[in-house]
Amino acid sequence: MSYTTRTTRTVRTFYSDGRGPPKVETKTYTYGDDSGGSSVNGGFNIGGGGRRFQIRVGGGGQDGSDQPNYSAPAFSQRPQVIGRASRKEKKDPFSGVINQSYDEIKRRCQEEGCLFEDPEFEAEDSSIFFSRAPPRPFEWKRPHEICDNPVFIADGASRFDVQQGELGDCWLLAAIASLTVNQRLFAKVVPPDQSFEDGYCGLFRFHFWRQGEWVEVVVDDRLPTYYGQLTFMHSVDKNEFWSALLEKAYAKLEGSYESLKGGSTCEAMVDFTGGVSEFFDLRKAPPNLFSIMLKASQRGSLMGCSIDADPNQLEARLSNGLVMGHAYSITSVLLMDIETPSMSGKIPMVRVRNPWGNEAEWKGRWSDQSREWSLIPDSQKESMGLTFDDDGEFWMSFDDFSKNFEKLEICNLGPDSLEEDELDGKKRWEGHTENGEWIPRVNAGGCRNYLDTFWTNPQYRVTLTDPDDDDDDDLCTMLVGVLQKDRRKKRKEGLDMLTIGYVIYKIPDDTKEGPLPLNFFKYNASCAKSNSFINMREVCTRHKLPPGQYCIIPSTFEPHQEGNFLLRLYTEQCAHSHELDEETGIIEEQQNADYTRRILVPTVASAPPSVGRQEVKKVPGYREIPPPTDEEQEQEQALKASFRRVAGDDMEIDAYELRDILNAVFTKEGSVEFVFDGFSLDTTRSMVAMHDGDLSGKLGFDEFKVLWADLRRWKGVFKEYDRDRSGNLSSYELRSALHASGFRLSNRTFSALVMRYSSKNGNIEFGDFILCAIRMKTMLASFRNIDVDNSGHAAFDVDTFIQTVMYS
Repeated sequence: MSYTTRTTRTVRTFYSDGRGPPKVETKTYTYGDDSGGSSVNGGFNIGGGGRRFQIRVGGGGQDGSDQPNYSAPAFSQRPQVIGRASRKEKKDPFSGVINQSYDEIKRRCQEEGCLFEDPEFEAEDSSIFFSRAPPRPFEWKRPHEICDNPVFIADGASRFDVQQGELGDCWLLAAIASLTVNQRLFAKVVPPDQSFEDGYCGLFRFHFWRQGEWVEVVVDDRLPTYYGQLTFMHSVDKNEFWSALLEKAYAKLEGSYESLKGGSTCEAMVDFTGGVSEFFDLRKAPPNLFSIMLKASQRGSLMGCSIDADPNQLEARLSNGLVMGHAYSITSVLLMDIETPSMSGKIPMVRVRNPWGNEAEWKGRWSDQSREWSLIPDSQKESMGLTFDDDGEFWMSFDDFSKNFEKLEICNLGPDSLEEDELDGKKRWEGHTENGEWIPRVNAGGCRNYLDTFWTNPQYRVTLTDPDDDDDDDLCTMLVGVLQKDRRKKRKEGLDMLTIGYVIYKIPDDTKEGPLPLNFFKYNASCAKSNSFINMREVCTRHKLPPGQYCIIPSTFEPHQEGNFLLRLYTEQCAHSHELDEETGIIEEQQNADYTRRILVPTVASAPPSVGRQEVKKVPGYREIPPPTDEEQEQEQALKASFRRVAGDDMEIDAYELRDILNAVFTKEGSVEFVFDGFSLDTTRSMVAMHDGDLSGKLGFDEFKVLWADLRRWKGVFKEYDRDRSGNLSSYELRSALHASGFRLSNRTFSALVMRYSSKNGNIEFGDFILCAIRMKTMLASFRNIDVDNSGHAAFDVDTFIQTVMYS
């Protein structure tokens, strides 16, 4: 059962007939109509559904004026060409899950008098296992088929409701147990206004934070059973089903129940809160760890802990009652008052819960029924909610906790996790998020071990303005988290977690905007980094840095690995962040001189002694046309003679003749120092088009001289970056090569050029490089002619747009 919703939006289109300012036209689009297409009020149709086709560069002014307004999508998402179908949207594994409407499904089920059966998560074996057949025949049953009086939540949800089944997802259970401690967060994830009575139609909903936004996941209530008993997560009360349905919704979000096998408690904590997780190795714990845990508990943060697994035994039990390789949740942290005839004071204490919910508990000091509890007044034991049941929950002193557990995970709640009435003197984190993507051939540069490609990774500028209020060293606290997207969901495709991390660099104050180039990283050391590169969904580290500007570079460990990520920054004081980018355009010579002097080698003193003026000249930047060599002078004379001989009296040649003239020179032995088979006809057509404003298809001698000067410059740049003389550039070097050729490229434009002009293994041949440079110059010149005010926006009528794009 699936339903289509209708969405309406208004689009303002700017166009120009070349005889005055751009005109504006407003149209209303309706998507999701009964025909399955889209409709618009008026206009001509291309394809089905009544969709109107308009071409524009620019957009509607936000102030309501007729001036074009262009807002490009951030490079954080893979660049898209306006008006073309997106492969990413078609293959989004979450699209069906997110587009289901709880209210619409419920309305239709009630109208038709049927129970919901989820088409996005069928009651079949593939929803349980993706790698193998089930070990036994499971039967999917609804709660009223399992017991007589099913309830969604019985007498309030508590951490004791959660019992582990046959699935190896104790990490998820530990997170759910922690979630129940904060009733407001629990109600956000598990809406309590659901039942098996009023309005029941076999439909339930849950909310999860998914990679930057909250999403609603709906499920039917058919659950896997064996001999009438729930197979996976369940509650102690046999007629309570919120935990089993929550696990099913989470399995649906991740693709299957099997996808939940093995994980980090913080992974689920993040999905329940939208917070940022921290990881601590208790064997190397900071001296203020208890203070960090106490503040985290007071802020409502979720926490989990574990002991490294025994490689020879699954979930081995220790003599002290703890289990190795097993995820526990921390349900309380406090300073407990103790008073005896001989002593008084406060003891740091930690309450821990085993999600098994049985007698597998800590057996040391402060365990259930231990003699230490006789020192605590009954009133305090009652206020702590102390019980001695075999329920999996126990207390430990912080000293015993830090000596016996090895890993601690804290999920710090985000700025939107605490309501105003819950603050009570607590301070929210300041949060910033950036979406990004590692694209092979473009910006999947790997870690700093691969310096030649490392600098191509996405770069983000962060400005820390004020130190923490209580910091005596005037430092700023910054939590940095890099979360890789969709990897658990894609396990069934054979994909696992990438090994990820990040590095932080201090940016000099006079650095201009734009991605930092290779030479910056050659001569500047990092000031901070993630604790390690690790194959977990999220890597997060806490840093203390002076106020200033910093560049954060998230990356995979190995280069050429594809993935999406979310960069999250939490600070105690206000901060600012954005992706480092530059506007596409022409590099002016004076601007480039400043760029070379101030950016590429920002601190000559920090460079090796051999780096001097000549070394700076080799830094990527705009290249003036060098004086011709003797060999080039001979080539030029030969070209002139060939041009006059071929052109005839009108001194003009076409693309075919230009190809023959250039290839006679460029393919001559010794004319170029790399492998080159000659220019294609498509390339020489673009050479002609670059200078052919009247659409004659011809090139005059004056234009030919300008073309020859460009070819000399571009050939020199190509030679510099083709270090092995193979006749190919690496796609990771294309940006620097085009910079040296006089072009600035935004991240989005650079990605488009790589996809258009590089081979599948990331090589760019000389002919393709020349074609790319020609078309860049042609398109920028055409744009400048339309954008007479240099506003960065241009309005085209359809004919002008097609002529500009197609004849280039």
